[in-house]
Amino acid sequence: MSKRQKFVLISVLLSVGFVGVNLLDNTYRFLAVGGLTALTVAGFAWSLWEGLGVNASLLTLILPSLFTLGVGIFWFLLPSLLIARIPVVIMYGLGIYALSLTANIYTVSAIRTIALMRAAKGVGFVLTLLTSFLLFDAIFSIKADLWVNALLVYTSSFLIFFQGLWTSSLDHSISKEVISSALVFSLILGEIAMTLFFWPVTVVVGSLFLTVGVYVLLGLGQAQIEGRLFSQTVRDYLTVGVLVFLAMMVATQWGA
Repeated sequence: MSKRQKFVLISVLLSVGFVGVNLLDNTYRFLAVGGLTALTVAGFAWSLWEGLGVNASLLTLILPSLFTLGVGIFWFLLPSLLIARIPVVIMYGLGIYALSLTANIYTVSAIRTIALMRAAKGVGFVLTLLTSFLLFDAIFSIKADLWVNALLVYTSSFLIFFQGLWTSSLDHSISKEVISSALVFSLILGEIAMTLFFWPVTVVVGSLFLTVGVYVLLGLGQAQIEGRLFSQTVRDYLTVGVLVFLAMMVATQWGA
């Protein structure tokens, strides 16, 4: 079986799995999502086995598993109508297939340089932002207390930054710069989440703001690692962050 056939098979099986989750009793749905997340890790490890090793290349398994987990938790927030869930299943299947192709390019590029690397990083960056939004939306939706909320944001964003920063170098070893940057960036997002806890914003607006935080910090971090952190690059990312912050201020319903 070729790699592309494996990618299609994994995408179809996982998509069908989400349809199956919808048929289960509420008691077992969370366990089913956990099972699908584990199946995602196993499926990607199987399809990418030739390029994986006992080294940093295993980080390519993080984003697909987080994507499945994010979609799985977001699944519970959707209306039970079939017409509302079919588009999500289609989006998920396409996302898993795109992640399969992207992860394959990452594992191959860790061995030798290939022409599609730039495109793969672009797709991976977009899917990282989508995964971030789904996870943050799920975290805010459970309406946990301040410290639990911040801890969940910190943990999820650390994994996001960890794999995202590593894709800038694709080394078989993890550099101290990647680890330290991921720790600092996730701490910043955790502190922002604590601030948003007292801010009268909706779940969607708060999730979008944190996602933009991932966009700015991950973009700057990747530029730093790749040696292209120019003043114009910093201005571009910070401009986006400021504009979104101002938009959030306007969208906030201030009042008693």
